[in-house]
Amino acid sequence: MMNRILFVDDEPNVLNAIRRQLGSNFKLEMAVGPKEGLAALKKKGPFAVVVSDLRMPLIDGIQFLTKVRDMSPDTVRIMLTGNADLDAAVKAVNEGNVFRFLTKPCAEKELISVLSVGLEQYRLVTAEKELLEKTLKGGIEVMTDLLSMANPEAFGRSLRIRRYVAEIASKLMVPSIWQMETAAMLSQIGWFLLPAHTMQRLYDGKNLSPDEAKTLAMNPMISADLLNNIPRMEAVAEIILYQEKHYDGSGQPEDKRRGNAIPLGARILKVALDFDLLEVKGVTRGMALAEMEGRHGWYDPEVLQAMEKVIGIEKNYQVREAACSELRAHMILAEDLCASKGQLLISKGRELNEVALNRLKHFYQNSGVREPVRVLVPVRIENDPAAEAKN
Repeated sequence: MMNRILFVDDEPNVLNAIRRQLGSNFKLEMAVGPKEGLAALKKKGPFAVVVSDLRMPLIDGIQFLTKVRDMSPDTVRIMLTGNADLDAAVKAVNEGNVFRFLTKPCAEKELISVLSVGLEQYRLVTAEKELLEKTLKGGIEVMTDLLSMANPEAFGRSLRIRRYVAEIASKLMVPSIWQMETAAMLSQIGWFLLPAHTMQRLYDGKNLSPDEAKTLAMNPMISADLLNNIPRMEAVAEIILYQEKHYDGSGQPEDKRRGNAIPLGARILKVALDFDLLEVKGVTRGMALAEMEGRHGWYDPEVLQAMEKVIGIEKNYQVREAACSELRAHMILAEDLCASKGQLLISKGRELNEVALNRLKHFYQNSGVREPVRVLVPVRIENDPAAEAKN
């Protein structure tokens, strides 16, 4: 996918000539007209570079490349046309964010040069994006592992929410969800300011003191302000800021945003947060979803529908009891895991990783851990001897 190029033209003869001319130099895909081009992008994309003719029926090349930008923002877009129209060139650059504008006939050497530069531009953009995602995610994982030791209850909630967010985004076919997952993990920073007994009262549905309620209400703003100080985290901070905003525009923050103007990540996070809180209070999954459906105007209907599909996710897991020594990475705790004296070590809902397992090993050897432990085991691990051996 890193070096594939899509050519779109309404004249098959032109596409055939380009294939003969450039087929030995590049991996090419041809599409006759914008409709076929969009279908190719959807089914076979993403492409590193898309080259489009300007004058085509139904929609012109400028409109087509604008749609390409919306569907695949990282794809480099090039206009190739027989119409040397300066106004069209300016419009193509402004509306379609076109990387280059070439006129027919275009010399083979020049075309090869421009396509090579386009491929390199795509590699640079995607490499920077991948590096950013891995660096931020790695740093966040270290930070959240440290936070898990400070407040296992709040950390456990963050992990459950992240899993819900990821599953909802998958159902909605969101292409890149790292920002949403990161927002889910960090959305509860304000909760770490609450003592464990306060969180327990909240889970039990009991009233909080005015100071506790104020601290809790400030959670989105506190979390967003902290993240705004980190470069490239602005989108994550915005999701967190709007996590309590209702779809009809009510809720916090008090501004004019409503409906799809609210970040999609925030709309997903709102559903995940409210569903998790109801479930923690002991409400069954079906009843929790029914109660949320009765809160008219609170949630994006499409997100709520996706959540309905997600709540059957435990069908992909097997529940079993295990000794502490039998715990493996990727298992999910089906109940709170406590030390022998009752201290909460890891909250229900956490997917175990090597950091958590090492911590458990330490407690098991020095203080003891309550056994057996009820866990959810992914079916793919339970039924795959190779995966089990790897863990």
